[in-house]
Amino acid sequence: MKDELTQDQLPGVEDACVACKGGCCGGGCAPRSQLASHNWLDDIPGGAADFDIVEVHFKNTRRGFYRNSMNLPLQQGDWVAVEANPGHDIGQVALTGKLVQLQMKRVHLRPDAEILRIFRKARPIDMERYEEAKARETDTMIRSRQIAADLGLKMKIGDVEYQGDGNKAIFYYIADERVDFRQLIKVLADVFKIRVEMKQIGARQEAGRIGGIGPCGRALCCASWMTNFVSVATSAARFQDISLNPQKLAGQCAKLKCCINFEVDTYVEATRKMPPRDVPLETKDTVYYHFKTDVLKREITYSTVKNQPENVVVLSPERVLEVMALNRNGAKPDKLTLDDDERRVEQKAFGDILGQDSISRFDKKKKKKKKPAGQGQQASKDAVPEAPDKRRGERRDQQPSGNGNGRARRSQMKNNQEHSRRNGNPGQENRKNAPRPGNQSPKQ
Repeated sequence: MKDELTQDQLPGVEDACVACKGGCCGGGCAPRSQLASHNWLDDIPGGAADFDIVEVHFKNTRRGFYRNSMNLPLQQGDWVAVEANPGHDIGQVALTGKLVQLQMKRVHLRPDAEILRIFRKARPIDMERYEEAKARETDTMIRSRQIAADLGLKMKIGDVEYQGDGNKAIFYYIADERVDFRQLIKVLADVFKIRVEMKQIGARQEAGRIGGIGPCGRALCCASWMTNFVSVATSAARFQDISLNPQKLAGQCAKLKCCINFEVDTYVEATRKMPPRDVPLETKDTVYYHFKTDVLKREITYSTVKNQPENVVVLSPERVLEVMALNRNGAKPDKLTLDDDERRVEQKAFGDILGQDSISRFDKKKKKKKKPAGQGQQASKDAVPEAPDKRRGERRDQQPSGNGNGRARRSQMKNNQEHSRRNGNPGQENRKNAPRPGNQSPKQ
């Protein structure tokens, strides 16, 4: 384990823990954990010396890639003085080694981009000037807002970041329209005696810089881990059946919450397999209208009154599609719900695919195989098959007569024969006395 550092050795990091060198461990102890990076190749020999570019983090979400041309023994958390235009800046090493190359691809850094150098590790005098410049940021922001209001500019200066040497400052502003701030730059340069750089940010980036607690009780996503912001539409809330209340849908940035987009793809995919909601279901007694749908549970609720829960019936999507098909064909079921017996008939037989590979399959007793036939089998082969007429007679003799049903049936047959003979219909008697094909006697 690395040696623990004292708070005096880490100036400017009062809110971060000491053990992880200013919150670069990615464990959530730093106030800005969205910039935290974990070098999982740190314990591999030679992993940090194979790539000479180092990732350096500055205040808030600003980061940069600098070349270690002096071959300094840099580690994660070291404060360094890097090249700036003009002068130098003070930052903290966030990542070294081969992972920096992957990080450059992730942020889409162009191959022909200019990479500045790392001058040295930060000295005590460098850190003193850095602290003095950092202490002026709040007063500079308040005064610059007043200057912008006096000039009649429709913009809001959200944050100010001084360079490490105090010769330059970056003013982050928010504006809905295009702003001509050329006069503002001249006034700010004359008042503060610095070089001025203006950067426009959005409302979501401003909320990420300020931070806060969301309605879920956790830190804002834009302040903790989100770096790329995607536009959020109200259609995403409709897919999830969220109440279109602006006060509940808007976050601290006065825009739609970013978390609305997190699960919308799942709802869109599940909604495609659901029946239409504007088609009523007709039965022989009444008409049912759609009331609500639980997409994830796959349950659809219907009511006999529109927009009111009366005679509520909960159905599955398969049953709804079945009733819609019956209504299209002009048929109306007695009721929407199915009885238990009908459900059992509709359920498919369950096939245990894994049953053949069950662990307990060896516990079952195997059935004894029949012994190979010996003399009995040979005797059965030599036996002469009996005539079919004889076997038929034996089976007829073996059948039980019953408790009188056989006598009643035979007497009924005799009565029918006598009735047919009296009426002149000898067909039944002729069929009875007709010789069978197999028993015909040869002609004499």
